[in-house]
Amino acid sequence: MNPDELVTVSTFPSPVDAEIAKGVLDEAGIESMIRSDNAGGMYPPLSGAELVVRAEDFEKAAEALGVDRAN
Repeated sequence: MNPDELVTVSTFPSPVDAEIAKGVLDEAGIESMIRSDNAGGMYPPLSGAELVVRAEDFEKAAEALGVDRAN
């Protein structure tokens, strides 16, 4: 995935929550990645975890996750 083409489909309070949502996207055949700042594993995520997808997959991913696309 090219980082310049990635968009955040949803933000989660923890990487575990993001992993569950990533599993939903995996089942739907949508490639995704989790972005989280945890200081190299030394601390819990400082600002939650973002689930990112390619821009062209955003609508399909939002639908699969039931995300309100107006936000």
